[in-house]
Amino acid sequence: MQFIDISQYNHETMQLARPVYDRMRRILLAAGRKIHPKLINRIQEMGISTLIVEDAESIGITLDEMVDMPTWMDTIEVVQNAFKAIEKNQSLNILELQNAVIKVIQEVLNRKTIFLIPSSSVTDELKPYAHAVNVALLSVQTAKKLSYKNSQLRDLALGALLHDIGKVKAKEPLEHPQKGFEILKKHREISLLSSHIAYQHHELLNGKGFPRGLKGNELLEFPQICAISDLYEKLISSGEVLPHEALEIVMTKHEIEYKGKIVEAFVNSVPSYIPGTKVLLSTNQKGIISSIKNYLHRPVVRLFENNVEIDLAENPSIIIKEILR
Repeated sequence: MQFIDISQYNHETMQLARPVYDRMRRILLAAGRKIHPKLINRIQEMGISTLIVEDAESIGITLDEMVDMPTWMDTIEVVQNAFKAIEKNQSLNILELQNAVIKVIQEVLNRKTIFLIPSSSVTDELKPYAHAVNVALLSVQTAKKLSYKNSQLRDLALGALLHDIGKVKAKEPLEHPQKGFEILKKHREISLLSSHIAYQHHELLNGKGFPRGLKGNELLEFPQICAISDLYEKLISSGEVLPHEALEIVMTKHEIEYKGKIVEAFVNSVPSYIPGTKVLLSTNQKGIISSIKNYLHRPVVRLFENNVEIDLAENPSIIIKEILR
């Protein structure tokens, strides 16, 4: 199993390992099927640019740490319902959101780490909500590293799911944190900490963020966790930045835009390389990342030439030289 850009899809050698959904969250193409070449353009027109497939080289790679796809899609629907409620000047679907938060937290706590399903794997209509779900998953994963209590995880996850809710009412992009805070603080079931995630997730440690230009200790920890998760998710879902490159970008923000301990917790929570990624090693051998065992940033690589697996955690002299697209 592996993630690929849709331009890399080969009808002869690949089949879907996970379904493709339409904008109504209905299964358009089921797992186990091949995509007819005539359908590729239609899927691209829907805004879907990432597929989860299996071929001879990725067979046996299970992506056990990947978020459960039905749960992910259900949570996308809950976030979408929240945005629609605000658009119609209705109260938020609090009970739905609280149940979704429990599932998000459970997805993270049940795994050693979390492999995201990129928001680029859903239609354009669903992307904003898929992004919010991924930001929540990353935020909880980081908070787990920081040893947050369950009550803190719930407040963090809820605020992360709704961090962009202000976009529904904002007339200008820079207004959405303020609008989001105003929306969330009206709901007594939502803590002030959760509301401040919407308010501060674009504030930066150096004071160059918005809407208020806060800096240093004026910034709360919850919004900083959400902000780093937001940055990383946007980078990897753009299709232009690979996960290890996105982590490197996050690390450049250490004690400049984000608090050092949060950057460190994030980097030590998210893997540099996802199983299914094809790589060139410093030994000039080609292979595919098959799993992550002992160290998050030193995966196991299965060599194409002989199917032998090399655990990079046990072979410190061997490094990943290049990602093979």
